Amino acid sequence: MSKKSKPVKKAEPKKPRVHKDLQGFEISIDQFGELKSNMNIEKLNEFLDKNVEDKKLAERDDYEELKKGKKKKR
Repeated sequence: MSKKSKPVKKAEPKKPRVHKDLQGFEISIDQFGELKSNMNIEKLNEFLDKNVEDKKLAERDDYEELKKGKKKKR
């Protein structure tokens, strides 16, 4: 008797873990190299400003003041 092999199931790609504010966010690049997103760019920039340190500005002496200024404006 020959052994029958089990059919191989294709693994579904896992969705990455994301911050709760970015739940459902998807981004892709079309054939022309343009970024396509399902989230408004302003909302994405707002999230990044709030949660990500700007490494280029961190060396400045007035960086803390700049960070505080961004929060007060909104």
